[in-house]
Amino acid sequence: MTSLIKENASGHPGDGDANFLVNEVVGVPGGIGVDARRARAAALDGWLGSAFPQRAGIALVAVGGLGRRQCAPYGDVDLVLLHAGVPGIDELAASLWYPIWDAGLRLDHSVRTVPEALSVAQDDVKVALGLLDARHLAGDPVLADQLVRTAADHWRRTAVRQLPRLREITTARWEAHGELAFLLEGDLKEAAGGLRDVGLLRAIATAGVTDALRPAVHAAHRRILDTRDALHQQVGRRVDRLVAQERDGVAALLGLRQPLTGDADAEAAPVGDGDALLRRVAGDARTVSHALDDAWRAADRLRSGRHRGAGGRPLRRPVARDVVEQDGELVLARTAIGARPDPSLSLRVAAAAATTRLPIARATCEWLAAYCPPLPAPWPPAARAALITLLGAGPGLVPAWETCDRYGLIDGWLPEWTRLRSLPQHNPVHRFTLDRHLVQAAYEASRHTRDVDRPDLLLLGAFLHDIGKGLPGDHSTVGAPLAEAVATRIGLPDDEAALIAKLVRLHLLLPDVATRRDLSDPKTVAGVAERVGDTTTLDLLHGLVRADAAATGPAAWSDWKGRLVAELVARVRTALDTGVVPAPPAPDPALVTGPLPVVHLGEDRVSVAAADRRGLLATVAGCLALHRLEVISADAATVDGRALVQCRVQPRYGLAPDPIALTADLRRAVTGDVSVTQRLRGRALAARTRGAAPRVVWHREAATDAVLLELRAADAAGLLYRVTCALDEAGAQVRAARISTLGGDVVDAFYLVGGWPSEAERCRIEAAVLAAV
Repeated sequence: MTSLIKENASGHPGDGDANFLVNEVVGVPGGIGVDARRARAAALDGWLGSAFPQRAGIALVAVGGLGRRQCAPYGDVDLVLLHAGVPGIDELAASLWYPIWDAGLRLDHSVRTVPEALSVAQDDVKVALGLLDARHLAGDPVLADQLVRTAADHWRRTAVRQLPRLREITTARWEAHGELAFLLEGDLKEAAGGLRDVGLLRAIATAGVTDALRPAVHAAHRRILDTRDALHQQVGRRVDRLVAQERDGVAALLGLRQPLTGDADAEAAPVGDGDALLRRVAGDARTVSHALDDAWRAADRLRSGRHRGAGGRPLRRPVARDVVEQDGELVLARTAIGARPDPSLSLRVAAAAATTRLPIARATCEWLAAYCPPLPAPWPPAARAALITLLGAGPGLVPAWETCDRYGLIDGWLPEWTRLRSLPQHNPVHRFTLDRHLVQAAYEASRHTRDVDRPDLLLLGAFLHDIGKGLPGDHSTVGAPLAEAVATRIGLPDDEAALIAKLVRLHLLLPDVATRRDLSDPKTVAGVAERVGDTTTLDLLHGLVRADAAATGPAAWSDWKGRLVAELVARVRTALDTGVVPAPPAPDPALVTGPLPVVHLGEDRVSVAAADRRGLLATVAGCLALHRLEVISADAATVDGRALVQCRVQPRYGLAPDPIALTADLRRAVTGDVSVTQRLRGRALAARTRGAAPRVVWHREAATDAVLLELRAADAAGLLYRVTCALDEAGAQVRAARISTLGGDVVDAFYLVGGWPSEAERCRIEAAVLAAV
């Protein structure tokens, strides 16, 4: 083995470069698919076994991917050195492991006797599962066979007892990695529905609990393995998370390519269809997850035994009209099966499953899919009530919805669902595919139903708010008539269906205005009040924006954003209730009295008062950037000859700056200290933005005493400082600024005092701003 290692390591492969080694031995490219994985396994088998001592009492056993002959291009090598107590085993182990490490392979290894291996497996269920993949590589085949047979027999005897612990571990893994079927950037191995779960299915099938490895599961497993092969080949290293920037490349390697348009160059390299890949992965992950759900339930029934009543019949407990519980699952009442099915039956069963948090039996789902008649338009009241109950069921909604989607029931309720299923969302703040985002938004909206007059409309509005995505145009505008059509079909009166359309059309109004506009400007509040129209709609929009943000992901919401939206809602409510727009808040009295300069630091606020001069806002913004503080909003005013700058801030990297150093720098900067100014300019020039070309948009009617310049650009430290410096040098006075971060981009809004009617002047200002970016 040593000589072969030296020969193949002449190219100095990097850490974990298993593909380099396998390619050298096999003499073919890494490749994708079953044959390529088996070829890599065969190459490793031959290489590892070539110099292994062929004598009784020692054996080299493969586990993991090598044991299953499913070697990824850059995968690990998992080995067990098995022995029967022979002398010199430590020296033999060292002679095996070090050459493997020297070759750059990632190695997971252990040295054990058969009793030791079985003892560890008895204490650690993950080890027990790993031994189910054990395969003899070299050495004593009898010893290896003893381990393989005994480990499998031990698992069959103890599986039912060990499955609860295994389920706890699996649930913790799912909570950490999420669900592959719905994630935009999921882990192909660790996420729910991924490769690790196929291993669980294999273990449950080995235990004889159920035939979990159906043909559909085998096909899904093969495609996920192919995707991981392509991902390794695309990235050039071991990685299991399919991130957005790699999807198109991986799709191209798998033959999933975007169709050529009419004006495309016929000889151009084909572009992979990353969206098609994501949909395929989602479908395969769903297949695995559904099979594992069925397997867990079969194991639960086997462990607990069936509950029987008089005469040995299963106990049945009514839970809703036409729905009973039997053996921990929901099934149809006998009267429902014998009578002509009600079109609302499938919805009522789903609502019962969501509220009781019990699964629907597989046979019941299949019966509903085959025999439940289609819903008429408009829906009967029972169907509409069941849908609202389902959407408002809280934690039980998602599993019940996914079960119904698995058997095609959702498509019967909502024909639009076919287009929405597994649809990728390309904004980086989103964590879920569109279908899961909509269901999750309804779940999140159930937390706010007590805050509104019409909880049913909040749930339905949250569920439909992004229905326009995936179609040309602004999804809010495009989605409004689609949502209204759905609301009409399910039986809402015309005025309520129109309100659903309004919620969809305006669902981004509150967060956009709260983060990009001056809330103290009466024109801002009056404009929102005019579009919203009444407090009922305002409350519904407030609940919807919070549900949407929570369903989007942690980057979509924060405490400061929540406070801004709440402040806007309060001011708009006052305007709607009284007809009077609230007056702007008075400045902090501490800033307008006492000697200058004044610097106040709060939890998320920085306030400065200094002698009035040009460029003060830029100076404060630059000083804050120097101390790694992001400015969320900034207001500048002049009171009795004093310039006041008040900023809301948050740490750029999560750590608050030293308040003493920040205060000292602010005092020196606003009084014109040259040393601070030089540091600001040097740091700003070094932090120029990169990415797509920035854009400037003017809003001349958005403010009372100013025009609004909106800058859309890539985010970067010091951007606000550079832009405010450019505006100041161009002669524009900034009285307020609002900064809204969307993933790696920002939308910065600057209120420029004056009317700025001249197009030539606006072009001059625009050019100065773009040059600063």
